[in-house]
Amino acid sequence: MHEHLRDISLTGLKQIGFDGYAVGGLSVGETKEDMFRIVEHIAPQMPADRPRYLMGVGLPEDILAYVEAGVDMSDCIIPTKYARSGILFTQVGRMRITRRNYRRDKFPVDTNCACYTCAHYTRAYLHHLFQADEILGQMLATLHNVHFYLKLMDDIRSALAAGRFGAFKRQFLAEYLREEKKTRHVR
Repeated sequence: MHEHLRDISLTGLKQIGFDGYAVGGLSVGETKEDMFRIVEHIAPQMPADRPRYLMGVGLPEDILAYVEAGVDMSDCIIPTKYARSGILFTQVGRMRITRRNYRRDKFPVDTNCACYTCAHYTRAYLHHLFQADEILGQMLATLHNVHFYLKLMDDIRSALAAGRFGAFKRQFLAEYLREEKKTRHVR
């Protein structure tokens, strides 16, 4: 969490020269403020002509902040870990499918999603699968969450290519976090 030590490390790595550069050690209990501080400090110093990889971090709102700071890619267990506990990502925030209000809900997880889960199953059916402790529920939730992340990354790439990343980020967060605030207890 010390900028000067990261600077020393990056200077040495750039002298050696690598095909890409990674930032690690930021997903083992640090606060989000500390993570953002370090990424915002070190990412702009990493060679812009090489991939810049952030290890093990990745809620949707965090990905947008890290891309804005200059990170090119990241990895994270969040889409699958959350799916296993019945939390699904949607354009309007996270949904906990195990809640009673989904017991008879005939809509797909996300009405704007084209994934296999949303095309073939209702919220009520997924709710039932989780209540019955059927592994299929976790599998379908994982399919949906991974699809959500792939689409998010595709949308980010398109926005960057079109030079409208800032507008995309603001619009995405306005919709995603608006509902998140209403369901803050999902976390």
